[in-house]
Amino acid sequence: MKARIRAIKFGALAEHIAAGLLRLKGYRILARQLRSPLGEIDIIARRGRTLAFVEVKARSTLTQAIEALSFHQRGRIHRAALAYTAHHPNFAGFDLRFDLIAVAPWQLPRHLPNAWQI
Repeated sequence: MKARIRAIKFGALAEHIAAGLLRLKGYRILARQLRSPLGEIDIIARRGRTLAFVEVKARSTLTQAIEALSFHQRGRIHRAALAYTAHHPNFAGFDLRFDLIAVAPWQLPRHLPNAWQI
């Protein structure tokens, strides 16, 4: 049980770090931990005419974090992103992008813009 609590706290910290990194890069955070019946999106951020749907993965190494994103998860994030844009018509015409931010202890987080396409 303690390991599970520690993992949840590490994940929350990773999302906080990822949001800070995006802000430093000039993004505006529109939503965090957006849940829908179609899936969950960790962070939705905007910079210019680009809307980034960001998955945050926290693992013991950056490589493990990058490899942790499954095909199934990418599909759920994509479906949730389409639902989000359908409910927010003001983003029609924006470029949609799917990013990954990998976080590991004692390492700088790694932002992979356009980490996958559907």
